[in-house]
Amino acid sequence: MKSDLEIAYENQMEPINKVAEKLNIDELYLEQYGKYKAKIDLSLYEQLKDKKDGKLILVTAINPTKAGEGKSTTTIGLADALNYIGKKTCVCVREPSFGPVLGLKGGACGGGYAQVQPMDDINMHFTGDMHAITSANNAISALLDNSLHNGNPLNIDFNQIIWKRCIDMNDRALREIEIGLGAKVNGPVRHDGFDITVASEIMAVLCLSSSIEDLRQRVARIIVAYTVDGKPVTVDDLGATGCVTLILKDAIKPNLVQTLDHNPALIHGGPFANIAHGCNSLIATKLGLKLCDYVVTEAGFGADLGAEKFLDIKCRLGGLTPSAVVLVATIRALKMHGEAEDYTKPDLEALKRGICNLERHIDTIKQFGLPYVIAINKFESDSEEELKFLNDWAIENGNVVSLSEVFAKGALGGVDLANKIVDACEKENNFHFLYDVNDSIENKINTIVTKVYGGRKAIFTENAMKDLEIINKLGYSNLPICVAKTPSSLTDDAKIVGRPTDFDITISRLKVSAGAGFVVLYTGTIMTMPGLSKEPNALKMDYVDGKSKGLF
Repeated sequence: MKSDLEIAYENQMEPINKVAEKLNIDELYLEQYGKYKAKIDLSLYEQLKDKKDGKLILVTAINPTKAGEGKSTTTIGLADALNYIGKKTCVCVREPSFGPVLGLKGGACGGGYAQVQPMDDINMHFTGDMHAITSANNAISALLDNSLHNGNPLNIDFNQIIWKRCIDMNDRALREIEIGLGAKVNGPVRHDGFDITVASEIMAVLCLSSSIEDLRQRVARIIVAYTVDGKPVTVDDLGATGCVTLILKDAIKPNLVQTLDHNPALIHGGPFANIAHGCNSLIATKLGLKLCDYVVTEAGFGADLGAEKFLDIKCRLGGLTPSAVVLVATIRALKMHGEAEDYTKPDLEALKRGICNLERHIDTIKQFGLPYVIAINKFESDSEEELKFLNDWAIENGNVVSLSEVFAKGALGGVDLANKIVDACEKENNFHFLYDVNDSIENKINTIVTKVYGGRKAIFTENAMKDLEIINKLGYSNLPICVAKTPSSLTDDAKIVGRPTDFDITISRLKVSAGAGFVVLYTGTIMTMPGLSKEPNALKMDYVDGKSKGLF
């Protein structure tokens, strides 16, 4: 089969104003970035705010493996399929992070015949949102260090500076750095580090803001450090709120592009799901719900991370109620969870062992009270015997299941899934949050550990207990919980696959994201700055004869 990029180049895109017409968006609200990309002015939402919302469909998955699950592909293909059967639909997904594009994970534009385009632009610089978020983050760092250099008027404790610089790159060398070296004019010497841009709280703030004024207020609340007396120092204390808001004035506007079938796609924001909340922007989702009858969106990684955070954080803060959930699984990935020696070869026994991971995620969706459909994302290596077993298993256990072939067939490969998800949207919906936000942090995390991960309890290290004491003292304990953990396992150990039991989750530290509006709990050895592999995808990338090369 042709590469994703080859398929994309063979598809003739429509001018973006023609795509906007399908959503009844007047050109008055479009800010075009060339022929095929545009930002949508926020005033459009104000014009539509009293209009009834469409139905919101969340796409999630089992724990990801190197075999691939195709969650983004399924999301985009489902949106195309819904349009094909006559349902006015748009897809709302995250922007790719450039770091993983250079590495091995790849972009976030789907694949095969279920893609958004222009995929090379989207995977690279797009409309500059990532650059704006990086600049906003680093402007805070520059103003923070300038304040320290000029007498430290805020009485900041050098050992309690929690704000880091960022760059949208996988660069392990920047995880820990020393700054201010050399002459005195270079500023005070201190320890610092870089996060990848998608792990910055600025990204989370942008994605959870409901307006430019809400963005300003959230930015103002961001905690960057603590004083020698233990009091929080905010972006507003630095006098940086206005500057950051100005930098983000265009980045907050949703981006409009198109699928291969020329259906509308809103691609905006990109927080990592293993570190942050892993969903596209609230503004894009809410705008989509006003413009369409159906909105298909995804949450990063498996249901234990992305879906839980989408439902407990984004839906809570944004007042959203999903109509249904698609749970993506593949034969290959389930065999890996069954510890198959070679997931590309038929292995029914490994599939039977690995199906327990799918069971765990089904249980999670049920606990939120939402109707769901299992989407089996088909790969060429899947045997008919394996496909029949998984399909029969799903039906025998009371699940609605659909074989998705959108990668190879586009919208036609998702018609069955589209029809079944339309039916699911009409079923009884008892959506509720998993925990009471006013409960203690310990109880909230233990609820997630037991009900989502299937573990016993959370264990707090000594450092984590100190963080917890400070958070409780400062009055931030009533915020939602955002768990930073490996996506590869239900546990905090990436090597443990399947559906383990009798395990604990170790919390190493806690951090208040006061601007975003949640408390981040770090588990295991989770890193906020990834590194490149020995042979990263960047080595295959090029620009030859007017075309991008090596982008999947």
